[in-house]
Amino acid sequence: MRISIKCSTAVHMLLIIARLQGRHKVTSDFMATSAGCNPVEIRKLMGSLKNAGIIEVARGTGGASLLKDPKDITLLDIYAAVDEVSVEEFIGIHQNSSDRCPYGRNIKRLLTEAYTEIGQAIHGKMTAITLERFIQRLEEIEPELDGPVLS
Repeated sequence: MRISIKCSTAVHMLLIIARLQGRHKVTSDFMATSAGCNPVEIRKLMGSLKNAGIIEVARGTGGASLLKDPKDITLLDIYAAVDEVSVEEFIGIHQNSSDRCPYGRNIKRLLTEAYTEIGQAIHGKMTAITLERFIQRLEEIEPELDGPVLS
């Protein structure tokens, strides 16, 4: 089983876009170098974020920019835009339990109840965390940050 890194990569991208839009051209190549991944992966995520109405992408030399205020972009919005597994379903349940066994017969029901509760809690937390929060925290950590920086 592999855990998706799409959401964390998308947050990384959105931080760059939010901080640099209007001042510097934000390209998939720059974001890929910063995130340590392939530009093709970045472009796929950009397409998902664009389809979700979070960013706009100007072809050619335009780069990317936010369509919403960072305070209005939640972590759940970002996750939902780029990941195909819903928050409520990110913990899977094995499907081949024996109906002849009381444990196997009931495990799906027991876990579904618990996992639904967990999913709702995660859903609530992800709704409360915004891109603005990440931007503010980054500015606390890197107060001198201004412009694109790679070394």
